[in-house]
Amino acid sequence: MLLVIALVIGMAVAWWIFAANRTTRVAKEQSAEADALALRNQALIDAPPAAAATPKTAAPEPAPAPAPPLAPAAPPVAASGADDLTLIKGLGPKLKAQLAVMGVTTFAQIAAWDDAEIDRVDAQMGRFQGRIRRDDWVAQAKLLAAGDSAGFARQFGNR
Repeated sequence: MLLVIALVIGMAVAWWIFAANRTTRVAKEQSAEADALALRNQALIDAPPAAAATPKTAAPEPAPAPAPPLAPAAPPVAASGADDLTLIKGLGPKLKAQLAVMGVTTFAQIAAWDDAEIDRVDAQMGRFQGRIRRDDWVAQAKLLAAGDSAGFARQFGNR
């Protein structure tokens, strides 16, 4: 009988710990400053949009000029003259294919990139954006284009 009573008491305590204390109690203390901020925010929400508040007599702003189309990085190189770009650390088969679509197939092309060219190519990299600078593709490509495999291994490790 004592075992049954202990079991019932244990279940009641477990229920109280796990179920009864699940409600979160939030004590709301607001000062006069917080009330003033809430009223200001509500006034901003209720106010008409800024575009609707401008007078109709104002001259319309000219439309922005369209962006010039992106030029290819360099003329595509024949497949026989293409380098294995996957030797560059951080550049796998998917990126190699993506670069080939942009006309980049050699280490020399990547080694010649300046900041503007890196930004242009990086903007087209999708979810791989930032990898060019993070993995320092230009420095790797310079070493590989020069055929300096020892320098590449010393600076970037063995492939």
